[in-house]
Amino acid sequence: MIVVLIGVLLLIFILPNLWAKWVLKRHARPRDDYPGTGAELAEHLLRRLGIDGVKVELTDQGDHYDPDARRVRLSREHYAGRSLTAVTVAAHEVGHAIQHHHGYAPLLVRSRLVAVAQQAEKIGALLMMAAPFLFILTRMPGGMLIVLLAAVISFGTAALVHLVTLPVEFDASFQRALPLLKEYLPPCDMPGARHVLTACAFTYVAASLASLLNLGRWLVILRR
Repeated sequence: MIVVLIGVLLLIFILPNLWAKWVLKRHARPRDDYPGTGAELAEHLLRRLGIDGVKVELTDQGDHYDPDARRVRLSREHYAGRSLTAVTVAAHEVGHAIQHHHGYAPLLVRSRLVAVAQQAEKIGALLMMAAPFLFILTRMPGGMLIVLLAAVISFGTAALVHLVTLPVEFDASFQRALPLLKEYLPPCDMPGARHVLTACAFTYVAASLASLLNLGRWLVILRR
């Protein structure tokens, strides 16, 4: 039963990420009927919408919009690709630039929370590693409990932040990018575009679940 339970939990944690990757790969076939690449569509949309000062860049850090640098950053396959996935991902990231241009407050809050989440995960890992040594040095179980509680809060904060960003992602996908894509894609491609946009948002669900799985892993290690 324990093995079955572990297997079910792993599926719950892993499936969203696998599904998102499968959707993106499914629609990544090059399309000769598309007039431009993901980067070219992004640049065109930014010009058309009058969003000045935002540049489109190639990155190896994953597709994202950087509100501080005002950069739409696309991975190589989406920057240079002529596929449904490439142009849809590009439109999604432009959606974040539109949010920023219009002063969409949740995006700015999300940017701050992401930085908090990254620091929380680092602090959580350090506290988890330090807990056994502090217990050995101090022989105070209560002190170790406080450290463990702080670590749990840190990892939990990271997971919560990823979930909080979901409304921002869905807004970028379905309120910003989707109406634009309807003007450029043939109707037969729209169901696939919706799937890709959903996958873009669900990468944050996967990140949240990964944070929870990381917390569980550290707790198992400490119990040993």
